[in-house]
Amino acid sequence: MSRRDLIDPEARVPLDQLLEALPGGFNAIPDIVQRRATVEAMLAGIEVPENPNVVKEDRTVPGPEGEPDISVRIYRPRDAQGALPGIYFIHGGGMILGNVQGEDPVATLICDQVGAVVVSVEYRLSPEHPHPAPVEDCYAGLVWMAKNATELGYDASRLGLYGASAGGGLVIATALLARDRGGPAVKFMMPIYPMIDDTNTTASSQEITDIGIWDREGNIQAWEWYLGGKPADQYAAPTRAENLSGLPPAFIDVGTVDLFRDEDISFAQRLMQAGVPVEMHVHPGSYHASETFAADAALSKRTWALRIDALKRGLI
Repeated sequence: MSRRDLIDPEARVPLDQLLEALPGGFNAIPDIVQRRATVEAMLAGIEVPENPNVVKEDRTVPGPEGEPDISVRIYRPRDAQGALPGIYFIHGGGMILGNVQGEDPVATLICDQVGAVVVSVEYRLSPEHPHPAPVEDCYAGLVWMAKNATELGYDASRLGLYGASAGGGLVIATALLARDRGGPAVKFMMPIYPMIDDTNTTASSQEITDIGIWDREGNIQAWEWYLGGKPADQYAAPTRAENLSGLPPAFIDVGTVDLFRDEDISFAQRLMQAGVPVEMHVHPGSYHASETFAADAALSKRTWALRIDALKRGLI
């Protein structure tokens, strides 16, 4: 049986359509600049109506010391009353793709459904800017958000982190930096199918070779670009962290047909063993980012309902 046969039938339809239009998926485009342009063109072609309940603002804020400033997009519920939670949002893209605009619909949805102030960060990408540039940008943005809680209109004691894929890995790495540097207090984190293991040795990392979305070959290449020829530390690949105690309570989800399945399950177990409260969901038939590609599928709606509920509970 092919691993593709294990994909939820409803969620598989748009994936098959993508592979018909782009055989081999995005990783079949070797040039990273062209690959980014292709992804952005595809996202630009998806019409998402503006949400009247959410107000957006773009700003430039200080980056890491001695490095360029970074851009953030701030989302606020238009008619929210009282103290709101704050969510620091880190986009995905394998450390090599993606931007704030590409995940604008997700950040908007979280702002609206959770009733939170969301700050989405534009961090530098590899291979042009290998580790530690991306995570240092993410940490600098978190420090800025935490320092400006009053102006941004959220309760500093209810600050959470959200990110998927590379964004999930950066969520954990940013939380590790905040812990180790005595930085902002983070109440809750939601790393979604996080990219956290550079070794590519798990069973799932060897199974997922031809799904068409973040297969083994593309993951190996992305890690090579991200690390820039240097060994990974815990802030690049959080599975290398020896001490996970003191991290915020976490919600993690991943699909059974996702390359990151086994590294994420193992990491969740290690968090629990370190005394960190963890809620873990493994979704049968879900491939990497299937809730984005097949947004109308019942599986995707169940996935999002669990996340929104967990964010509300985690940031009470």
